[in-house]
Amino acid sequence: MSISERKQKEKEALRLLILNGAKRLFVEKGIEYTTIRNIADEINYSVGTVYVYFKDKNAIFHDLHSIGFQELGGYFRDLISEEDPLLRLRKMGFVYMKFAMENSEMYDLMFNLRAPMDYLETQKNQLWSEGNETFGYVKKTVEDCMQEGHFKEHNSEALSFLIWSLVHGMCCLEIRQRTKGVKFSSPDTIMAEGYNEFLKMLEKL
Repeated sequence: MSISERKQKEKEALRLLILNGAKRLFVEKGIEYTTIRNIADEINYSVGTVYVYFKDKNAIFHDLHSIGFQELGGYFRDLISEEDPLLRLRKMGFVYMKFAMENSEMYDLMFNLRAPMDYLETQKNQLWSEGNETFGYVKKTVEDCMQEGHFKEHNSEALSFLIWSLVHGMCCLEIRQRTKGVKFSSPDTIMAEGYNEFLKMLEKL
């Protein structure tokens, strides 16, 4: 390994160390209490070192949010081998809900907090590739369903957005414990049951 390659590897390792430290603090304390100063303290480096790698806190949260979408997109990519697109769509919804419930703080960062998008808006002419790719798997699956005769006379992009929005809404209600405040007969399973009801409606289209 050359000197330049070793230095590049060391830089990438330190960048990852910063991101992991920020993620730990974010999960434990929330975004308001995660600062450049306590990120530096968490990883035992100087504040200046953190600023070498990231412009500000929003840049750090943007990278974390991108990592979250890469992980979710990876789960969707693994499902593409499922030949039945309607079954694939069903599995995608349950994979999405499982990811949201097991990574609630990260999910909040990915979808509900402004910080990552504030950073993205400052980066002119740069596309949000991870988000586009993740949504692309949903859209492709809907289009595959349409090729097999489902969802006739529907717009694939708009329908994909509707499906995403519905599952996202259920996840947010569950994460924020709004499902516990309503006297459902089965609050622990209402999200899965609600999604199954939605699938029954889709299958009739």
